[in-house]
Amino acid sequence: MARDPKKEFLEAYEKYADAIWRHCFFRLYNDRERALDIMQETFIKTWEYLARGNEIENIRAFLYRVATNLIIDSVRKKRTFSLDELTEQGFDPPDTSHRRIEADAEMAQISKLIEKLEPEYREVVVMRYIDDMSPKEIAGALGESENTVSVRVHRGIKKIREFLS
Repeated sequence: MARDPKKEFLEAYEKYADAIWRHCFFRLYNDRERALDIMQETFIKTWEYLARGNEIENIRAFLYRVATNLIIDSVRKKRTFSLDELTEQGFDPPDTSHRRIEADAEMAQISKLIEKLEPEYREVVVMRYIDDMSPKEIAGALGESENTVSVRVHRGIKKIREFLS
């Protein structure tokens, strides 16, 4: 039976868009707008790939690979904008409700601990506990062995525990 790329894409978007956004958000140090842009670009590139007739064996791993590559490219090209420029472009300050502030504070604390990790540990810890990916899925997304991923996750968590004590 032939695959329906449109259906496959729509199902993947519905299932993984939020997780890809969270992945981008943590990897970009809580930059909501850049995370959203990269999440959207991830799905655009995935759709283009499928529309060309290519097949994807593990769409979740593929999406994380594309997002990770886009994050790396984005960090390399990062430009800074003044607040005036952002306002002119339609930037609207984030919600400042009490609950949102508390959630942001918790995320900031978690992010600070994760930021202290070396990059190879940070990446797998985010994918494992924020993105809720299995070691096998992480291995597929990163092109590493499952054993390597498991060891990195274990060492990353051990380092976080050391930071807390």
